[in-house]
Amino acid sequence: MADHFVSLNRGEQGFTSTDFTTATVSTAGDAIELRVADAAGLSKKDIQIALEAFERFFQNWQQVVAAGFVVSG
Repeated sequence: MADHFVSLNRGEQGFTSTDFTTATVSTAGDAIELRVADAAGLSKKDIQIALEAFERFFQNWQQVVAAGFVVSG
């Protein structure tokens, strides 16, 4: 099975389906991307939990800096 990707470009908020790019390969042109491993057998709940965890991660600025992300404010 392949991995699947969904991505957004800067400034897109995901309110319309055209904001998203979906594919089975990484999208180099978009700024933010989520990869889901099909073989992992994840449920919608698993993905929702992971998204909430990512949100907490990026709300903790010390953690973001320590991980080496180059993002502002």
